[in-house]
Amino acid sequence: MNEPQQQPNEPQQTPTFGIEKIYVKDLSLEIPHAPEVFLSSEPPQVDVQLHNEGTTISEGMYHVVLTITVTAKAGEKTVFLAEVAQAGVFQIRNLPQPDVEPFLATACPNILYPYARETVSNIVNRAGFPPVYLAPVNFEAIYLQRLKQAQEQQQAEPKIEIAH
Repeated sequence: MNEPQQQPNEPQQTPTFGIEKIYVKDLSLEIPHAPEVFLSSEPPQVDVQLHNEGTTISEGMYHVVLTITVTAKAGEKTVFLAEVAQAGVFQIRNLPQPDVEPFLATACPNILYPYARETVSNIVNRAGFPPVYLAPVNFEAIYLQRLKQAQEQQQAEPKIEIAH
Protein backbone atom coordinates (compact mmCIF):
# COMPACT_ATOMS: atom_id res chain seq x y z
CA MET A 1 0.00 0.00 0.00
CA ASN A 2 1.58 3.19 -1.18
CA GLU A 3 -0.04 6.23 0.38
CA PRO A 4 0.77 9.66 -1.03
CA GLN A 5 3.46 11.35 0.98
CA GLN A 6 2.53 14.73 2.40
CA GLN A 7 5.13 17.42 1.98
CA PRO A 8 6.49 18.66 5.36
CA ASN A 9 5.34 22.29 4.86
CA GLU A 10 2.00 21.40 3.29
CA PRO A 11 -0.97 21.91 5.68
CA GLN A 12 -3.65 19.23 5.93
CA GLN A 13 -6.54 20.24 3.63
CA THR A 14 -9.53 18.48 5.17
CA PRO A 15 -12.95 19.65 3.99
CA THR A 16 -14.79 21.78 6.52
CA PHE A 17 -18.42 22.86 6.74
CA GLY A 18 -20.03 25.40 9.01
CA ILE A 19 -23.37 27.13 9.41
CA GLU A 20 -22.76 30.85 9.84
CA LYS A 21 -26.38 32.08 9.88
CA ILE A 22 -29.90 30.79 9.24
CA TYR A 23 -32.66 33.36 8.75
CA VAL A 24 -36.01 34.11 7.11
CA LYS A 25 -35.16 36.24 4.08
CA ASP A 26 -38.73 36.80 2.89
CA LEU A 27 -42.16 35.82 4.18
CA SER A 28 -45.59 36.50 2.74
CA LEU A 29 -49.15 35.39 3.28
CA GLU A 30 -52.15 36.31 1.17
CA ILE A 31 -55.80 35.52 1.87
CA PRO A 32 -57.42 37.15 -1.17
CA HIS A 33 -60.99 35.99 -0.45
CA ALA A 34 -61.15 36.65 3.29
CA PRO A 35 -63.44 36.54 5.18
CA GLU A 36 -65.61 34.44 2.83
CA VAL A 37 -63.08 31.57 2.73
CA PHE A 38 -63.52 31.04 6.47
CA LEU A 39 -67.23 30.31 5.91
CA SER A 40 -66.68 27.74 3.16
CA SER A 41 -66.97 24.06 4.03
CA GLU A 42 -65.17 22.89 0.88
CA PRO A 43 -61.81 21.33 1.81
CA PRO A 44 -58.96 23.10 -0.01
CA GLN A 45 -56.49 21.40 -2.33
CA VAL A 46 -52.93 22.24 -1.32
CA ASP A 47 -50.08 22.63 -3.82
CA VAL A 48 -46.45 22.93 -2.66
CA GLN A 49 -43.62 24.26 -4.83
CA LEU A 50 -39.93 24.21 -3.85
CA HIS A 51 -37.03 26.16 -5.27
CA ASN A 52 -33.49 26.51 -4.01
CA GLU A 53 -30.58 28.60 -5.17
CA GLY A 54 -26.99 28.86 -4.01
CA THR A 55 -24.57 31.70 -4.68
CA THR A 56 -21.00 32.47 -3.72
CA ILE A 57 -20.51 35.34 -1.26
CA SER A 58 -16.74 35.12 -1.05
CA GLU A 59 -14.15 32.36 -1.13
CA GLY A 60 -15.48 29.52 1.00
CA MET A 61 -18.68 31.41 1.92
CA TYR A 62 -22.01 30.61 0.26
CA HIS A 63 -25.58 31.86 0.49
CA VAL A 64 -28.40 29.37 -0.07
CA VAL A 65 -32.09 30.31 -0.29
CA LEU A 66 -34.83 27.67 -0.11
CA THR A 67 -38.20 29.04 -1.20
CA ILE A 68 -41.40 27.16 -0.40
CA THR A 69 -44.70 28.31 -1.89
CA VAL A 70 -47.91 26.78 -0.56
CA THR A 71 -51.13 27.50 -2.42
CA ALA A 72 -54.49 26.29 -1.08
CA LYS A 73 -57.50 26.44 -3.40
CA ALA A 74 -61.15 25.57 -2.94
CA GLY A 75 -62.49 25.16 -6.45
CA GLU A 76 -61.22 28.17 -8.41
CA LYS A 77 -60.83 30.39 -5.35
CA THR A 78 -57.47 30.78 -3.66
CA VAL A 79 -57.96 30.17 0.06
CA PHE A 80 -54.43 31.28 0.94
CA LEU A 81 -50.99 31.66 -0.56
CA ALA A 82 -48.01 31.37 1.79
CA GLU A 83 -44.41 31.77 0.74
CA VAL A 84 -41.23 31.61 2.79
CA ALA A 85 -37.67 32.14 1.61
CA GLN A 86 -35.51 30.47 4.25
CA ALA A 87 -31.86 31.37 3.84
CA GLY A 88 -28.52 30.41 5.23
CA VAL A 89 -24.91 31.47 5.05
CA PHE A 90 -22.62 28.46 4.94
CA GLN A 91 -18.88 28.06 5.09
CA ILE A 92 -17.52 25.31 2.85
CA ARG A 93 -13.77 25.01 2.61
CA ASN A 94 -11.32 22.58 1.00
CA LEU A 95 -14.02 20.84 -1.02
CA PRO A 96 -13.17 20.18 -4.69
CA GLN A 97 -15.02 22.75 -6.84
CA PRO A 98 -17.09 20.13 -8.75
CA ASP A 99 -18.48 18.93 -5.37
CA VAL A 100 -19.58 22.37 -4.17
CA GLU A 101 -22.68 22.70 -6.40
CA PRO A 102 -24.19 19.33 -5.37
CA PHE A 103 -23.47 20.20 -1.74
CA LEU A 104 -25.26 23.56 -2.09
CA ALA A 105 -28.20 21.86 -3.84
CA THR A 106 -28.62 18.99 -1.36
CA ALA A 107 -26.97 19.35 2.05
CA CYS A 108 -27.75 23.03 2.60
CA PRO A 109 -31.47 22.78 1.69
CA ASN A 110 -31.69 19.72 3.98
CA ILE A 111 -30.55 21.97 6.83
CA LEU A 112 -32.90 24.85 5.88
CA TYR A 113 -36.01 22.75 5.22
CA PRO A 114 -37.07 22.08 8.85
CA TYR A 115 -36.93 25.82 9.58
CA ALA A 116 -38.99 26.60 6.48
CA ARG A 117 -41.54 23.87 7.35
CA GLU A 118 -42.01 25.32 10.81
CA THR A 119 -42.40 28.86 9.44
CA VAL A 120 -45.03 27.78 6.87
CA SER A 121 -46.99 25.81 9.46
CA ASN A 122 -46.84 28.67 11.94
CA ILE A 123 -47.89 31.44 9.53
CA VAL A 124 -50.79 29.41 8.10
CA ASN A 125 -51.98 28.58 11.62
CA ARG A 126 -51.73 32.23 12.72
CA ALA A 127 -53.86 33.16 9.69
CA GLY A 128 -56.69 31.11 11.16
CA PHE A 129 -56.26 27.90 9.18
CA PRO A 130 -55.21 24.46 10.38
CA PRO A 131 -51.41 24.19 10.19
CA VAL A 132 -49.92 22.79 7.00
CA TYR A 133 -47.49 19.95 7.69
CA LEU A 134 -45.07 19.53 4.81
CA ALA A 135 -43.74 16.06 4.09
CA PRO A 136 -40.00 15.37 4.18
CA VAL A 137 -38.17 16.12 0.92
CA ASN A 138 -35.29 14.25 -0.71
CA PHE A 139 -33.19 17.09 -2.11
CA GLU A 140 -30.65 14.67 -3.53
CA ALA A 141 -33.32 13.03 -5.69
CA ILE A 142 -34.55 16.46 -6.85
CA TYR A 143 -31.01 17.50 -7.75
CA LEU A 144 -30.36 14.27 -9.70
CA GLN A 145 -33.69 14.68 -11.53
CA ARG A 146 -32.78 18.25 -12.54
CA LEU A 147 -29.37 17.10 -13.79
CA LYS A 148 -31.03 14.39 -15.87
CA GLN A 149 -33.55 16.87 -17.33
CA ALA A 150 -30.75 19.31 -18.20
CA GLN A 151 -28.77 16.54 -19.95
CA GLU A 152 -31.85 15.40 -21.90
CA GLN A 153 -32.62 18.97 -22.93
CA GLN A 154 -29.02 19.53 -24.01
CA GLN A 155 -29.10 16.34 -26.11
CA ALA A 156 -32.45 17.32 -27.66
CA GLU A 157 -31.25 20.74 -28.84
CA PRO A 158 -30.53 20.78 -32.56
CA LYS A 159 -26.91 21.11 -33.54
CA ILE A 160 -26.21 23.90 -36.00
CA GLU A 161 -23.36 23.36 -38.40
CA ILE A 162 -21.86 26.17 -40.36
CA ALA A 163 -20.45 25.25 -43.74
CA HIS A 164 -17.29 27.03 -44.85
